[in-house]
Parts: sequence; C-alpha cells; structure tokens
Amino acid sequence: MTTLVSNIAELVTESDRYPTRAHGYAFACDAGVITWVGPESEAPATDHIIDAHGGAVLPGFVDSHAHLIFAGDRSADFVARMAGEKYAAGGIGSTVTATRSATDQQLRAHAQLLIDSMTSHGITTFEIKSGYGLTVQDEARSLRIAREFTPETTFLGAHVVPVEYREDPDSYVDLVCGDMLTACAPHAKWIDVFCDQGAFTPEQTKRILLAGRNAGLQVRLHANQIASLGGIDVAAECGAVSVDHLTYMSDSELQTMATHNIVATLLPGVEFSTRSPYPDARRFLDAGITVALATDCNPGTSYVTSMPFVIALAVREMHMSVDQAVWSATAGGAAALGRTDIGRIEVGKQADFLILNQPTIDFLAYNPGTSPVARVYRAGQLLRSAHE
Repeated sequence: MTTLVSNIAELVTESDRYPTRAHGYAFACDAGVITWVGPESEAPATDHIIDAHGGAVLPGFVDSHAHLIFAGDRSADFVARMAGEKYAAGGIGSTVTATRSATDQQLRAHAQLLIDSMTSHGITTFEIKSGYGLTVQDEARSLRIAREFTPETTFLGAHVVPVEYREDPDSYVDLVCGDMLTACAPHAKWIDVFCDQGAFTPEQTKRILLAGRNAGLQVRLHANQIASLGGIDVAAECGAVSVDHLTYMSDSELQTMATHNIVATLLPGVEFSTRSPYPDARRFLDAGITVALATDCNPGTSYVTSMPFVIALAVREMHMSVDQAVWSATAGGAAALGRTDIGRIEVGKQADFLILNQPTIDFLAYNPGTSPVARVYRAGQLLRSAHE
C-alpha cells in the first residue's frame, strides 16, 4: 500500500553533513521504503495519507551505543557522584552480579521496558551490547536475548576484568579471545572493548579486536573516556567503524580518526551523569570527522533513553547547532552502525520517521525535559503514538 506523508511544517532531509529543512514538502513510501520526496503540490496519488497536522517530520533516531541487557540499578552510584565522588571504571561489579543472577525472562522483560521508552522518544534503530555477564555462558545468553530485539548486537566481553580474574587479567583476555568469542560470535555483529584507564590496555585491546575481526565481527571501541592511552591508534589499525566516548582527545588523535574515516560517537548523557567534562563537538566537526550521538543507556553512567534529551545536551554543552545534533542522531548514528539504508528521508531509504507535535526541530533542544515526539514510524508502520 502506497502512503503519502503530508501537511508537514518542516521536513528534514539529509545532506552529507547537515539536515536540509524543507517547507511545503511531502514524501511517499511503499512497502516500507521511501519512493518520492518533493513539493506537496506535486505529490503522487497514493492509497493512504498520513497527516502530520503541521508538525515537523524528521528521520527516526539511530542509537548506535546502548547497554540494555542487565539487571538491577546503580542509583546509589549516581547519588555518590552527585555528592562529589569521582567516576572511575570498574564500578559495574554490582550490575554483573545482578545480571548473572537474573533469569532470561527477567533480562528480556527489562530490556523491553527500556526499548519501549526509547521508541517513545523516537529511536527506531538501536544497538545492544553485552558486557554485564563476563562469563562464557552469561555473555552468550545476553547476546541471544539482544538478538531478539535488534540485528545490531555487540560482543563486549571486554567491558572490564571481572573480580575473579582481577589478579590475572591476561587470562581473562585469553578467555575473551577464545571460548567466549566462540560462544558469542554467532549472536553478534560487532566486537567492542573498553580501552581506558581501569579497563583494558591498548595491547590487550588490539588482541581482542583482531580476534573478533578474524571471527567475522566488525570493530568498534570505547576509548578516551577517562584518559588517552593509545586506543585511537588501535582503532585505526584494527579498522574500527566507530570509536565512542572521546572525552579526552589530542589534535593528533583527531587527525587519525579523520584520516581513517572513523565515526566519533559522542555520549553526553555520560558527562551529565558523571559530572565529567563534555567534549567539544566543534573540534571533531572542524576536523572533518563524522559525528554520531547516542544515549549509552546503561545502569551506571547514563541511564538515559531519550534522544531529545541527548540532543539538548549536545546543543547546550557540546556546542553543536540543532541541525548538527539532529544529523548526528540520525544519519550520524547510521554511519556509526555502517548502515546506508536508514537515518535519512530520501528515496530508497527505509521509511523510518518521526512526527513532532511542534512545527520545527528546534523544539528538540529548545524545550528540554519534554518530548515533542507525537508519532513514530518504522518501515512506514506506526510504532508509537503519544495518544496511546
């Protein structure tokens, strides 16, 4: 059935780096794919019409970094940080304990709650990492459950060294590269490592990433959140599609990312939740680096499911324009997942889009703390309405 989306105050179509705000435009889709974009006065006849009621329309948000398979919470950690305790890697031990103790159904049900919240805020594509099991069995089951919700699954057995290997971290690296990778690779698309102070060294990271790549997984990386240890060079050497966090970056590291066409995924929910300094997105953009924005939804450092909130933080604290932030949360997120079929409203792309209850995307940052998302569509089908 062909469908026309019309009566749009502002239609966001995507160029290579910035959105184009079109007025008086409409678009059509068929079988979940966009087939026409242009002035509404020239719209083709269709079987069905979606009335945007004068709202802005933009691509569905693409969240390329999320940790959704876990049990319990770490609200006490957040309260402690707000009271002045410094953030450090390795605080996930309580989450690992809770996740290992949870049943499959408990993990599945909790993930569904988070996904429902993400969808209500306009996220139509999302990635899910493992990383809270840290045993062969628990990492594999986390990825099996994650695959029920998305094809964008990431093996993050190298999140931190679990307590039982604390005195012998290289033996844990052996496990990650061996039996754990063998069990997890069939359920994962990506491999990831937390290469940072208190987590994994560049040498350990390189070994794990190359093992994953040899097993057929694509490479991404957590790096430079707490310190700059050499992770960017490892990412370049291993062919990473995206490096995420990037709070602390030298000019030479920026140049390395630009030269190797590595996407920079920025996660302002983390800086908000840890009182860490926000990276300046202008440095990445000025260097010609593709920037993505993601929620990093996780129980410890960014319990965030709202992309509008992430956009507002990026505009206020990372010096992005609204247009830059929206591009990074849509086309940029798609680039971080190596996807060319989503993240844009243009002919041939999947018909993933949002209708706002406001006439312009500026309200995504201008009116923080609320969601202007009225309706959410994936492949042309209604996923969520604010009136439900």
